[in-house]
Amino acid sequence: QVQLVESGGGLVQPGGSLNLSCVASGTFFNIDTMAWYRQAPGKERELAARISRGGSTTYPNSVKGRFTISRDNAKNTVFLQMDSLKPEDTAIYYCFAYVGATSSNYWGKGTLVTVSS
Repeated sequence: QVQLVESGGGLVQPGGSLNLSCVASGTFFNIDTMAWYRQAPGKERELAARISRGGSTTYPNSVKGRFTISRDNAKNTVFLQMDSLKPEDTAIYYCFAYVGATSSNYWGKGTLVTVSS
């Protein structure tokens, strides 16, 4: 089992920055893929950024060049640096982890990011 706890959300003005963190705990050998998904009011959950254990990253066009995902494997932590934030980035951001050894997906409870003046 893996427990994921996010932190770092909050209210920020357009053009501002936030850094989200997610720490994984529990009983596991290795976490393979880690990612951040987001869900805006009235919309489906979508990928915000993804990173493999080896550090390969994937971003949708909507955040490319503004968001940076990174991870610290030794600390089982994933980060999301969000710059040049826009009102449309407002959403609940969820941490995701995939453990390949058990083919299991895990989700955090989410942290709210609000971009507004």
